[in-house]
Amino acid sequence: MSSLTSGSCPKHPNGWCKGNHSPYQGSEKSKYFCRYCGSSASSISSLTSGSCPKHPNGWCKGTHVPSI
Repeated sequence: MSSLTSGSCPKHPNGWCKGNHSPYQGSEKSKYFCRYCGSSASSISSLTSGSCPKHPNGWCKGTHVPSI
């Protein structure tokens, strides 16, 4: 766990590498949904690789965020 949380995260909400990785706190699921727009994907990495049209920073100014 410490090796995950000690690394800088390029997708951190505060900006590129302005914070460390944090573990997903939900359970493992067959589908993951975006907190903001409802898009779905079969893995967290697939979901978070796409831009979110309803991101709070503006249209596609951030990636999808998995809901817990």
